[in-house]
Amino acid sequence: MTTPLRIGIAGLGTVGASLARLLQTKTDSITRRAGRPIELVAVSARAKTKNRGFDASGLAWYDDPSALAREAEIDGFVELIGGSEGAALECVRAALERGVPVVTANKALLAHHGVELARLAAENGTELLYEAAVAGGIPIIKTMREGLSGNEVSRVYGILNGTCNYMLTRMEREGLSFDLCLKDAQDLGYAEADPTFDIGGFDAAHKLGILTSLAFGTEIDADSIYVEGIEAVTAEDIAAAGELGYSIKLLAVAQRTDTGIEQRVHPALIPAAAAMAQVSGVTNAVAVDTDLLGSIMLAGPGAGGDATASAVLSDIMDIATGVVLPTLGIPADKLQPYVRARMRAHEGGYYIRLSVHDQVGAFASIATRMAENGISLESIVQRRRARAGDKANAQVILVTHETTENAVREALRAISDDGHLGGQPQMLRIERLD
Repeated sequence: MTTPLRIGIAGLGTVGASLARLLQTKTDSITRRAGRPIELVAVSARAKTKNRGFDASGLAWYDDPSALAREAEIDGFVELIGGSEGAALECVRAALERGVPVVTANKALLAHHGVELARLAAENGTELLYEAAVAGGIPIIKTMREGLSGNEVSRVYGILNGTCNYMLTRMEREGLSFDLCLKDAQDLGYAEADPTFDIGGFDAAHKLGILTSLAFGTEIDADSIYVEGIEAVTAEDIAAAGELGYSIKLLAVAQRTDTGIEQRVHPALIPAAAAMAQVSGVTNAVAVDTDLLGSIMLAGPGAGGDATASAVLSDIMDIATGVVLPTLGIPADKLQPYVRARMRAHEGGYYIRLSVHDQVGAFASIATRMAENGISLESIVQRRRARAGDKANAQVILVTHETTENAVREALRAISDDGHLGGQPQMLRIERLD
């Protein structure tokens, strides 16, 4: 009989427990597809006696996940602890140094240490797999690392955070405020008690850093990503965007430019008819623009125990079948240093919401400042008063033709200095997605 692949799992939370159940309940189908049995033989978690829905009685138990990585008789190590430092980093390093293949769902770990770990895997003749680290159950890592390996990528972008997409969907469909949607997301378990990592755009940025490396053959540099969250998006912005034919999404975008590779995460207006605009709720989606295939898009569940465990299991199956590929698509010693594009030179259209003092000359002055900075306006819409009963300020929506972010920010600075605004201006980028 073919020798079984022995697996150890560190971390038995929602995903780890789901994976353990899959390995114990789908043994026949897994064996057929992998060509050999895959056996869970060792685990590590904080509480040994907790009921997690699978049979742990015959498994080797380790209180210390690093001890599991260093000492257990395993052929594959699965890290599902989470976090970019501490136990997660220590045990992944230990397994790779020992030459044991590692599977992880830890995007923060890869965003901060991915290049180091890729080199460590190569030095020790083993592999580091991470399909579940980006977009949950969507097979975007395999698609980019294997299916698109003969293509030149010009842009990769997508909706990479289910919490933000859920909130923006509710705001759009039901006209709810940001605060109400956030509370609802927390009550449903989609958002943490401290939601900063999600709504601030940092979770999406970690995932984008990984995709950028795969797309362009560069070292991961998550610290160079321009990040804006959705905290400033209001129900008024959602409504105005809808009237203009757009939907607001938190987009993660990496694209090649003349000055380098631009990486950015921010809320953006996208055409309501675009496929990406139809991605709702906690669903994730990733699109890749290539020279040979054109543009392709994958969408599906971005989180959840079974969805993420499915992605982890696919990596384990690759270990079982002997599929070995460079961690980041090309050999780790061939990765190029990341060259950051000048973010403020980004060109595109912009949505601008202004609370304007209702006084003579204000609108003419705004138009003048825009013209001074070479900004052509596609539309100007005066909506209802910025606040109920506020007779002093009018809410004005401007949509620009393609221009630079430098120009828009300079114009808004001048308009504010002129004393025409009753509050901070709102500026959102428009992504045409063509």
